Amino acid sequence: MTKSIKELAEEWLQLDQDKSTTDEIFRLLHDRDYEELERRLRTRIAFGTAGLRGPMKAGFACMNSLTVIQATQGLAAYLLENEPNVKHRGVVIGRDARHNSEKFAKLAAAAFVAKGIRVWWYEIPTLTPLVPFGVQELKAAAGIMITASHNPPQDNGYKVYWSNGCQIIPPRDSGIAAAILQNLKPVTWDTSVVDNGHLLIEGALDLVKDHYLNAVKAATKLPEGISISFKPDLKFVYTPMHGVGLRAMKRALERLGLSDRMTVVPEQAEPNPDFPTVKFPNPEEKGALDLAMKTADESSIPLILASDPDADRLAVAEKVEGKWHQFSGNQVGILLASYIFETYPESKPREQMAMLASTVSSRMLHALATKEGFHFTETLTGFKWLGNVALRLEGLEYDVVFAYEEALGYMIPSVCHDKDSVSSAAVFLTAVSYWAQQGMTPYARLQKLYQEIGYFEDANTYLTSPSPIITDKVFAHIRGLGDPYPATLGRRNILRWRDLTVGYDSKSAYPDHAPDLPVDKNSQMITCDLDGSVRFTVRGSGTEPKIKLYIECSASSREAAKAGANEVLQDLLKEWFKPEENGLKLA
Repeated sequence: MTKSIKELAEEWLQLDQDKSTTDEIFRLLHDRDYEELERRLRTRIAFGTAGLRGPMKAGFACMNSLTVIQATQGLAAYLLENEPNVKHRGVVIGRDARHNSEKFAKLAAAAFVAKGIRVWWYEIPTLTPLVPFGVQELKAAAGIMITASHNPPQDNGYKVYWSNGCQIIPPRDSGIAAAILQNLKPVTWDTSVVDNGHLLIEGALDLVKDHYLNAVKAATKLPEGISISFKPDLKFVYTPMHGVGLRAMKRALERLGLSDRMTVVPEQAEPNPDFPTVKFPNPEEKGALDLAMKTADESSIPLILASDPDADRLAVAEKVEGKWHQFSGNQVGILLASYIFETYPESKPREQMAMLASTVSSRMLHALATKEGFHFTETLTGFKWLGNVALRLEGLEYDVVFAYEEALGYMIPSVCHDKDSVSSAAVFLTAVSYWAQQGMTPYARLQKLYQEIGYFEDANTYLTSPSPIITDKVFAHIRGLGDPYPATLGRRNILRWRDLTVGYDSKSAYPDHAPDLPVDKNSQMITCDLDGSVRFTVRGSGTEPKIKLYIECSASSREAAKAGANEVLQDLLKEWFKPEENGLKLA
């Protein structure tokens, strides 16, 4: 029998002991705002894409103290059932500097202690990559990072890492989600176990930070026969975008002897959960690097590095002929990959080396691998897949040296199996010096790569969708445009159709057309290859109300590649997505 909204509100008020959120529900009841109560209480915040993420409000559908406790109790129960010696091995807990991150982290720690599980506690706000690193370093059973990465100020999140130091993947996510539903009644709200000390809680930052910094330095070490020197004119501006990246970036640069080369954007240097100088705290967003460019121009510095607020993503910009060029994630990815390939030890067989990119990223890395003879693997979207697939390849004796995704994420596996702005920045700065010895800047090196393996240009964008129901309806319409799939898009033939929602790949080696990549019926995702060297992926976002479009064309000139990508974007909007008809808003 379906509960009434008043019954759901009563259930919430019986469970919640955080006055700030009980007051919200009382106020909504008093105002008889049943529509808002329905939005807050009728459905639970989904435990998916490596955990939870959403707005900080009262209600089962949001991020708040109660849903954090419930998630932690479910995770604890799942760990105790599925991992050996969990109580002794413990769980690493870190947090960023967002509103409520410290409170949520303490409530999670208290919930683990109540189950008799040790907590490796990071005492101050820190970068996300330090949690997966700490899980591996401390041989912990799992890790939790309280962060919403680059989301708006009103959001927060709860990211889960498994004992292998990677974000969780199926079936663990659904297993934890089921365990949460069996452990909804809070066992404790007592965070004094953190504040006053407890035998099961151990401050862990000093146990791992030096090892992390040593790993970052080791990732920049070059093989015998290759040497570089950091020239005095190597200077750059850095912004942590009001986040937690500055401390770790400084320490890492000190190890490399580069700390005096960095100028920090003063207005964005310290953590501020309101992100007051940017409309959106994501270095990908238009205008996010304006202050960094202003700082760089004032000191005639031609290079900018930027982290997002939890310091796992890295943005790069270079002054080129008087104008700032902000590199796309794909461009930084291929620059790092080419450098790592060029400096790979000659003593190791080239075919043993492996690199990875997700299916929404540029095909340029695949083209480089084909040209140079190293192993390339494509994965599903997200570092939960890149990290776990990298570990699987390592188990097959591959030397996995790099992985990346177009959304400014780069993984140096010798440091951790997740995206990391600090280790990727350290390697990038080493590469900058390497290219400088050859008389090239990063932008010049990119142009040389285009000349060697072709120009790859994208027309990536997204559509904001009114609801998941509309998103599903749009994708159902697309699938109905042909049998078993549409034959054309615009003037181009569809050469390959891969639908990872229904589980169909027209070029599959299997008789039932099953794809190589995992299928998820709850996630919309279609990839097509078209004639004219175009590939695109369209998918529903797992964390935002968006339909994302990733379109790339390769050609012998930049102009032809860009024109091809833009043409396909217009065809997709006109023939498939029809924004006006479906109530979709183009970015």
